[in-house]
Amino acid sequence: MAIGSPDQTVSSGFAERVRAAEERQLSPLAARSYPASRQLAEPDSAHRTPFQRDRDRIVHTKAFRRLKHKTQVFISPAGDHYRTRLTHTLETCGIARNVARALTLNEDLTEAIGLGHDLGHAPFGHIGEGVLDERRRARYGRPFRHNEHSVRVVERLERDGAGLNLTEQVRDGILRHTGPERSASLEGRIVRVVDRIAYINHDIDDALRAGIITRADLPEAEIAVLGQTGSQRIETLVADLLQRSEAAGDIAQGDEVGGAMLRLRAFMFEHVYLGPGAQSERGRIERMLRVLFDHYAEHPPEPLAAQASEDDRVIDYLAGMTDRYAIRAFSELSVPQGF
Repeated sequence: MAIGSPDQTVSSGFAERVRAAEERQLSPLAARSYPASRQLAEPDSAHRTPFQRDRDRIVHTKAFRRLKHKTQVFISPAGDHYRTRLTHTLETCGIARNVARALTLNEDLTEAIGLGHDLGHAPFGHIGEGVLDERRRARYGRPFRHNEHSVRVVERLERDGAGLNLTEQVRDGILRHTGPERSASLEGRIVRVVDRIAYINHDIDDALRAGIITRADLPEAEIAVLGQTGSQRIETLVADLLQRSEAAGDIAQGDEVGGAMLRLRAFMFEHVYLGPGAQSERGRIERMLRVLFDHYAEHPPEPLAAQASEDDRVIDYLAGMTDRYAIRAFSELSVPQGF
């Protein structure tokens, strides 16, 4: 077919061509793009699969744009090359797409889950998540989990409360990229593992850049298994993931490589995530967010979604803040503004 030929357009038979291509090219275990399962039925696009539409809806959200001003590990770093929540999302998505393609799984679904998995993160990374969890439990008896809030963002908060009406598979992958339950799709399980592969290795890079650790501090046995550089470690982890997953018919890691990754992750928690370097501002951040939480609990913001409880109104507003917006809001509450 010539592009633009009068007898056939791109949209003509698009869904049927995708269905046929997926049957030829994808694993029998891969999620299929059709039919779309959404909370509200809607006509399919004439030139994008349902998962491509979900990807585009996520990328165009306000929550996605705000990720560039949300902390990954280091609070307001002095250099320009440290990761943010947005760059972490993009790195995760790139690795996950590679894995999905190599395993002949649904790359569009994997991409959409990867782009949406951290939309509900609080400002100031895991410190912020910890404060919102602690304050919400104390006042309202409910936990705060960023994966659950990510689903709320796409279902209830975006589009001025109308939500994005994403497919069931994308919402499931976002919800279960962390926590006790695994995603129903192999594509969602890819994002769950790759999220860790990405952040462990890029956070090592940032910690080395910041002088929090040196290369000599990295655990020798784990580095010997995984590799000396970030790219070598990612290659080792991805190659192992592909080999083990293909053999298992599931998303799996080998004991040696997967175990080394988990031990390296434990090292990062002890020496970086919970270490003095990354935690130097912890006390002030916690005090600031507690003040903001208590203020908005007493003076709930305007609801961002229909039928939002007081609890939801406080969390929706605070979790949606960027780092710098939270600092500005705190300053307006705490610093005399003059006349």
